[in-house]
Amino acid sequence: MGTLYETDFVAWAQEQAALLRNGNLSAIDALNIAEEIESVGRSERNELKSRMIVLLSHLLKWQFQVDHRGRSWEQTIKLQRSDIWALLRGSPSLKHLFEDEKFLENLWLHAAVQAGDQIKLDLPRSWIWPLDLVLDDNFWRE
Repeated sequence: MGTLYETDFVAWAQEQAALLRNGNLSAIDALNIAEEIESVGRSERNELKSRMIVLLSHLLKWQFQVDHRGRSWEQTIKLQRSDIWALLRGSPSLKHLFEDEKFLENLWLHAAVQAGDQIKLDLPRSWIWPLDLVLDDNFWRE
């Protein structure tokens, strides 16, 4: 039988929180707590990446498949922007990812491939808009 961390994560988390609140630092599971804290950071980064890919993909479809524009795409664009800004407000340190060229290239490539597959077009494989426009609520409307 494994440790509480392995067998009942919720019970383990509650136990660790109680130990921390009571100042019983010698009894905490420091290695697993550290791993879980790092995991939260990775999760936030992955959420930003996922939301940006969805946003870029829909902006590309909006730009390159004009005759299929609809309320659904519009709502997705609005929602992703709103959720991205909320995520950045809650974790401002994620903004540094927008300075990472490889991160940005990866976002665009994933979005271009995803959108291109959906609309059956070969889309540009590198950024065609500045990032600040992509995140601007007024960008994409005509």
